Amino acid sequence: MAFDVSCFFWVVLFSAGCKVITSLDQMCIEKEANKTYNCENLGLSEIPDTLPNTTEFLEFSFNFLPTIHNGTFSRLMNLTFLDLTRCQINWIHEDTFQSHHQLNTLVLTGNPLIFMAETSLNGPKSLKHLFLIQTGISNLEFIPVHNLENLESLYLGSNHISSIKFPKDFPARNLKVLDFQNNAIHYLSREDMRSLEQATNLSLNFNGNDVKGIELGAFGSIVFQSLNFGGTLNLSVIFNGLQNSTTQSLWLGTFEDIDDEDISSAMLKGLCEMSVESLNLQKHHFSDFSSTTFQCFTQIQELDLTATHLAGLPSGIKGLNLLKKLVLSVNHFDQLCQISAANFPSLTHLYVRGNVKKLHLGVGCLEKLGNLQTLDLSHNDIEASDCCNLQLRNLSHLQTLNLSHNELLGLQSQAFKECPRLELLDLAFTRLHINAPQSPFQNLHFLQVLNLTYCFLDTSNQHLLAGLPDLRHLNLKGNHFQDGTIMKTNLLQTVGSLEILILSSCGLLSIDQQAFHGLGKMSHVDLSHNSLTCDSIASVSHFKGIYLNLAANSINIIPPHLLPILSQQSTINFSHNPLDCTCSNIHFLTWYKENLHKLEGSEETTCANPPSLRGVKLSDVKLSCGITAIGVFFLTVFLLLFTILLFFAVKNLLRCKYRHI
Repeated sequence: MAFDVSCFFWVVLFSAGCKVITSLDQMCIEKEANKTYNCENLGLSEIPDTLPNTTEFLEFSFNFLPTIHNGTFSRLMNLTFLDLTRCQINWIHEDTFQSHHQLNTLVLTGNPLIFMAETSLNGPKSLKHLFLIQTGISNLEFIPVHNLENLESLYLGSNHISSIKFPKDFPARNLKVLDFQNNAIHYLSREDMRSLEQATNLSLNFNGNDVKGIELGAFGSIVFQSLNFGGTLNLSVIFNGLQNSTTQSLWLGTFEDIDDEDISSAMLKGLCEMSVESLNLQKHHFSDFSSTTFQCFTQIQELDLTATHLAGLPSGIKGLNLLKKLVLSVNHFDQLCQISAANFPSLTHLYVRGNVKKLHLGVGCLEKLGNLQTLDLSHNDIEASDCCNLQLRNLSHLQTLNLSHNELLGLQSQAFKECPRLELLDLAFTRLHINAPQSPFQNLHFLQVLNLTYCFLDTSNQHLLAGLPDLRHLNLKGNHFQDGTIMKTNLLQTVGSLEILILSSCGLLSIDQQAFHGLGKMSHVDLSHNSLTCDSIASVSHFKGIYLNLAANSINIIPPHLLPILSQQSTINFSHNPLDCTCSNIHFLTWYKENLHKLEGSEETTCANPPSLRGVKLSDVKLSCGITAIGVFFLTVFLLLFTILLFFAVKNLLRCKYRHI
């Protein structure tokens, strides 16, 4: 009983006085001190006084500013970016931005504009990006042209514009992007286009307008970076109207809910009368698909036939010697050989992703593509018991290979011997069965990135990653280790060049202190979503200046001797851990507040204990771990009682002693 009472006194004496210290509510979220602020959706009708005058980047969307004038933002003279999306703005008065000489980007999307004064955009000396999407504009005369000489991009999508005729003095010389998507533009005349003749390498977007007519020669005097006529019902109109035109990219794709005409070989003959390097025809149907379909594709370097309902490409296609990039994703091939790869001898990039049917790799289907550098075969339900030398025969120049999101692949020793120059290999979410004791990757001396996410690997095989001297980025997410532990001797010891290591969601319970000692070049370690405790922090003790992600683990108390290890890292994430916010963890809590500049995810780094502080951000907690006033009182009473008891004990001891003399 005496012991219990004593303990009670000491608990009361040194109990923590916990309280939350909340910062002053400034409403807006500070993203970068004194520069970047987010004030979205706060119901504001004016600029808060709490915003510093030095603000440069301001997100102010979804507030209420029906009228803006030269006093609305006058205090924020350093603004370079201003987002006023859906602020119910109707009126923009004269000289609204006259004091904002550095304003670079102005977003007015979703405001029902009724009036913009001619001088409303005066002031900014380098306004380059203007967004007027969904503002109800029906006539381009509405846009004030004063002070737009440096404008590079103008976004006018989802309005009611039927003519692209700009005012006579509209400055288009520096314009690079002009976006008219989802308007009501059905006819394009030479006069309409004349105001854009000063522009060079312009990207012009008419997506979703269903252009029904183009005057011959309207596009002949301008060199375009890209032209987008997506969703046009009759592509004959586009091919006929673009005669003698020049564009880097031509986007003619359609959408699933549009009932457009099938593409015929005769229709595509219009390509012979124009200069195009990149062509997109995604989601169209072909009425007659044969080798003659491509007779006017001789200048095409990039061709996108995504979701064009193809079951095969004809052999014997001539004249595609310049084609470098081919996209055949979301089609209906049974076997890879059905793409007739020999038609494309100069191909460097091939994408066959998300095939509608289970895709069989076949044998040597791509062997004629000796120049191929990038191959994407992901999301195809590919299954092969012996991969991948027979399937990838003669691809000696391949640098990037994506086989992610497929079925079971069996890998023998040196499974990628035919691709010795691989630099990136992605096998994520593809179950791998290693059929040899040696590494299937051992000949890939140039490999820098290896993604093995959720591959169900046998991580006890210490030779799994042997033969990768230049590997810098390794993703092992979702692969479990025996007994949830990374031992001192492990598969990572053969990849000493690693800089980025991802071990999230690996079911880890602990990591040996010596587990990473062979990794001297690390800059990024992700150990999130495991069940690690503070003991595993010692495994990164020899790393300095790294990004360390410890989010969503089982860390509660971090003892003082581990804090120097954390201090020597550049960025750390402790979010979603059951952190203790009592005096038992006072050293870590103090360190945390002193190092907020290097902590990531602070909004989600909260207390789990004690219950009174559960969910409170660590940065908002203040503990008093000394002796409180109540503690002083109980200490005084305790010492007084202890003195009295001691006095009587000594008195009785002396009495007994002298009684026996």
